[in-house]
Amino acid sequence: MRYLGILRLLNKDVKSITPITSSFATYQSDKWDYATEKKSFRLTCPKHFNFARDVIDKWAHTEKFGRSGGNPALWWVNDKGRELKWSFQEVSHQSKLVANVLLGPCRLHPTDIVIVMLPRVPQWWAINVAAIRAGVILSPGTTLLRPGDIKYRVNASGAKCLITNADCADSVDEVAADCPSLETKVIVGEEGKRSQSEVRQSPIYLKGHSQRPGWLNYEELTRRSTDNIQCINSLSTDPMTVFFTSGTTGSPKMTEHTHSSYGLGHIITAKYFLNLSRKSILWNLSDTGWAKCAWSSLFAPWIAGATVFVQDAPKFDPIRTLQTLASNPITHFCTPPTAVRFMIKEKLHNYKFPALFHCVSAGEPVNPEMLKEWTEGTGLNLYEGYGQTETTFVCGSYPSIEQRPGSMGKAAPGYDVEIVDDEGTVLPRGQEGNIGIRCKPVWPVGLFTRYIDDEARMQSVLRGDYYLTGDKATMDDEGYVWFMGRNDDVILTSGYRIGPFEVESALIEHPAVLESAVVSSPDKLRGEVVKAFVILTEAFRNADTEALTFELQEHTKRVTAPYKYPRKIEFVDSLPKTVSGKIRRVELRNKEWRREKPN
Repeated sequence: MRYLGILRLLNKDVKSITPITSSFATYQSDKWDYATEKKSFRLTCPKHFNFARDVIDKWAHTEKFGRSGGNPALWWVNDKGRELKWSFQEVSHQSKLVANVLLGPCRLHPTDIVIVMLPRVPQWWAINVAAIRAGVILSPGTTLLRPGDIKYRVNASGAKCLITNADCADSVDEVAADCPSLETKVIVGEEGKRSQSEVRQSPIYLKGHSQRPGWLNYEELTRRSTDNIQCINSLSTDPMTVFFTSGTTGSPKMTEHTHSSYGLGHIITAKYFLNLSRKSILWNLSDTGWAKCAWSSLFAPWIAGATVFVQDAPKFDPIRTLQTLASNPITHFCTPPTAVRFMIKEKLHNYKFPALFHCVSAGEPVNPEMLKEWTEGTGLNLYEGYGQTETTFVCGSYPSIEQRPGSMGKAAPGYDVEIVDDEGTVLPRGQEGNIGIRCKPVWPVGLFTRYIDDEARMQSVLRGDYYLTGDKATMDDEGYVWFMGRNDDVILTSGYRIGPFEVESALIEHPAVLESAVVSSPDKLRGEVVKAFVILTEAFRNADTEALTFELQEHTKRVTAPYKYPRKIEFVDSLPKTVSGKIRRVELRNKEWRREKPN
């Protein structure tokens, strides 16, 4: 298999990543057999590895000598009509400029932590690669973070530098005095608020400082920098990135990834989830503060030498998203289920997607009705992917296997996934348990190393030979995994165990339901019952809620088992979500159990 050329170099120290780049340059993304790949795929780590040097610089070298596919590395557009395209040579150059800024004016050293809070702007990509090149540990954060969130992240991580834009600078300044580790603040895009002549005449600006007191100016720092820098020869086991988890069931956890776990581990994501080649143009909708953006907007596509397409817009617009897909040569599309819910409510048949051929969704389970409507409207399958901040791509559906709606597919090559009990013992097929990833005797390359400063939590997820993801599921005799919900989300009522996903999947099949979240609610007779929080579609906003409640209950009984229907339904305008867009059922559940008396 051509792809196995990638793996041969991983049995020795990496001095050149050329086998990786050459393999993806010729790799046919839609031609692989699941059974063969699952059996033969092996991924081991070299002693040294650095994504900036061994992937970005190697693709830049390929471009320089005219052996590239012709597509840019980064294709960025915004809602005002601006467009920018960077080749891999430009990505390499920009990252070297920024690496010198991090190690110079920002006074950072290898293993220091920098928090980056930026929207989808080109600087985000340059800073990420620069931090890897310099050995600085980067922790991404969304621009939606509030002052309290920022304070928590800076103090928890001990970050010495924070890079953000003018929109977030006030929030940073509000808490900076309470963040003793924070030594340097850098603002991006500030010069856009003043003319070039005004900026150039400022004596503060000429020294690299911002007009905002206490801040450095990114544009001037990079303008005065050079690309003369030696890339750190990082060990593959050195820490590279710290992600804060999305916090679906509690406070965000600090998750540490190494140079190999993402820089090499996302080979699995690139090939088996995204099905990328050198000619691919991938658009991923994820926010830059979410690990999924690192998955599908940075590591996986650039490992494959593919183009990362970025549309920088203030908010998601389903119509504009469909128009963008129809009017640009985007071949691969990665979207969260929430966006799919809105897009399928539009008239998909009115749009044609001549270049698009591979669509994937991740972040939460995809309801079977959504899969059906997407395929009927676009003529394309929507493949599902499962993973976590703690992992790379772990499980999903693939073009080479039967797609079974309601199942999250089969384990990805490179991972050994089983359903296990709370002690890590493998359960019989068909029995509900924990999704476990085998981590003994060999720790998978794409699995995180630890929760920082939380050894107790780390030990709580390691049971027997397995890492427990915190999700409940079953596995059938053919290896398909059927998601139930987060451990705390599963509802126990009248002796039955009910996963919220199956009830939500039934509800969304009804035309009145745009989105729903299902949790337990206290009940005098049954202990707890199923309750659904429902956002209505526009056509049903003024419907009689009593009649609609009964209709949705009867609909759920017909679609799924009668005992699973929601005995309580509350119609709401919005649902609580994490900054990455995942529903916080824990918030709804806590609200239920604190405010209501059993009835």
